[in-house]
Amino acid sequence: MFVMRAMRCAGAGLGSLLGVAVTLLASVAWAAGGPAPPARSGLPGPSASAASAVSSAPPVSSVPTGADGSEPDGSVPAVGRFWPVGTRPPVLRGWEPPATVYGPGHRGVDLGAAPGTPVRAVAAGRVSFAGVVAGRGVVAVELTGTGDPPLRTTYEPVSASVGKGDEVEAGEVIGTVEPTGSHCTGVCVHWGLLRGETYLNPLLLLPPWLLNGGPSRLLPVLGVPLPS
Repeated sequence: MFVMRAMRCAGAGLGSLLGVAVTLLASVAWAAGGPAPPARSGLPGPSASAASAVSSAPPVSSVPTGADGSEPDGSVPAVGRFWPVGTRPPVLRGWEPPATVYGPGHRGVDLGAAPGTPVRAVAAGRVSFAGVVAGRGVVAVELTGTGDPPLRTTYEPVSASVGKGDEVEAGEVIGTVEPTGSHCTGVCVHWGLLRGETYLNPLLLLPPWLLNGGPSRLLPVLGVPLPS
């Protein structure tokens, strides 16, 4: 009886040692990249689905850089401070962009004005042309600070009082309306705008307060003197 009990105890001890050895070998294999060890003491092992989700997750991309803030070539800043003629001349014909480069349209606006009316630069710039084209006087002004190539305004028919290369300020007189050469039924000034060889709407040069009649004015307040 004693011998049988001793053999059973020895077998139990050997089984425990074998179990510990198997567990250690499984742990080493898992650390080396093998399959996960079985769960012990109710603690779950690493989930295969979770590991798969982590390995298949897309990498985090960097935030794309935005535009550099520069103005697009085709844009028109409202840099105008004066109408070419008068304070609010009638627009006899508006901007009608052609469907194609050489298609029909109206590449500018026609402003009603009497012969001899002073023609002013709508914004500061440099005269790039002053002369006669197809029997009509034409003045072109490249506008300061409007990009490369700069915006260029054209006025015709105009008898020029400036020459090529002259610097002009906004509102400066650059000539007078000629009595002939207009393509309107009456006399008018054809006002154009280009960037390079692309025609644009010249009315976009004028800020809303100028298009709508004039700048805001301060009203007098009782007891407050008007500025000199």
